[in-house]
Amino acid sequence: MNRKSFLILLGLVAVLGGAGLLLFWNDLSAWRKSDAKIGAKLFEKVAVSEIAQIKLTDGKGSVQLVIKDKRWVVEQRNGYGANTQDIGDLLIKLSELKVVQTEAVGATLLPRLNLVEPDAKGGDAKAIEAMGTQLELFDATGKSAASILLGKKVIKIEDSPLPIKPQTPVGRYVLMPGSATVLVVSDALVVADANAGRWLAKSFFKAERIRSLAVSGEGAQWKISRPEEYGQWKFAEGGGELDASAAVGAVNALTGLSFSDVAVDVKAEALAKARSFVAETYDNLVYTVKVAKRAEGDDYYLSVAISGEPPRERKPEKGEKAEDKARLDKQFAETLVKLDERVKAEKELGTWTFVVAGKTLEPLLKDRAALIAKPRQPGAGGPPGMPPGMFPGMR
Repeated sequence: MNRKSFLILLGLVAVLGGAGLLLFWNDLSAWRKSDAKIGAKLFEKVAVSEIAQIKLTDGKGSVQLVIKDKRWVVEQRNGYGANTQDIGDLLIKLSELKVVQTEAVGATLLPRLNLVEPDAKGGDAKAIEAMGTQLELFDATGKSAASILLGKKVIKIEDSPLPIKPQTPVGRYVLMPGSATVLVVSDALVVADANAGRWLAKSFFKAERIRSLAVSGEGAQWKISRPEEYGQWKFAEGGGELDASAAVGAVNALTGLSFSDVAVDVKAEALAKARSFVAETYDNLVYTVKVAKRAEGDDYYLSVAISGEPPRERKPEKGEKAEDKARLDKQFAETLVKLDERVKAEKELGTWTFVVAGKTLEPLLKDRAALIAKPRQPGAGGPPGMPPGMFPGMR
């Protein structure tokens, strides 16, 4: 090869190399501008304050969270109030969601990452397990603001001397619309669940300061009461000594009830054999609670109605000093404001039928015989409930 030919070949290599370098930088520039850049926020342009609807869909169902009358509600539960704290947390996490890794994954591997688009018809257990959770955001006009398919969570196994290592969700595999690149994002978004019951506002009624509790229906008929707020519970009628611990257990169970879901389309016959609990309180309120066993499982249907109004004036305490009156009046007024707010919210619960775990109702579902104190065994010695022989020297 002569000198002239060599220089021509060298020039061609330079031209081809420059073109290749130009293409490389163009591709790199496009990568840097894409949403998949490491460290980039996926929803940086989404205005969280303008989101008025969230839709979550997986292989088992779908839930829509919508703003109606200036409050978030769960559409699939006939507009029952939604948990605004969880909604707020989800929207904030979405706005801060960053890409921490990208993966070139073939379509055949997407089921392993739970990144198959959910089908409303569901399918067998294997097909449902492969499906992800489609999350969509909409503005007040119904226009789509963002969408993402959530897949398998990324789990971090913590260092621990225990045989079972603690596991913490630290990220999640996701797919963006129209993209074939699997991303790993900076948050597991564990709250993003398509189960409607998961999104319900869980505040419930609190039948506090109970004065009497009457139970009827389904073979149970008993009533207990106490003459003073901190007095001893007794049967309101009939013989038998009341088991104090059983009485306290029943009252505490009613005071601390919670629900797992709101029932929809409940048929009248499902509540035909309901057991009724009527609790009168020292705040002049009456709680009428009805429960009925569901046809399947251990849960119960529950409805509640609240009547009465708290007293508007404070009764002076026995031996009350004049210098304490202003302080006690102020405390009463502040408590009354909070009580009025609580009662107002509780009375609105009468519109709904709730699903309650049967285990939480067990202390209330006892019949009268189960509430009668067991007689002490002869020769037991010592106070009731003390094992025999605790003090062998006693006569």
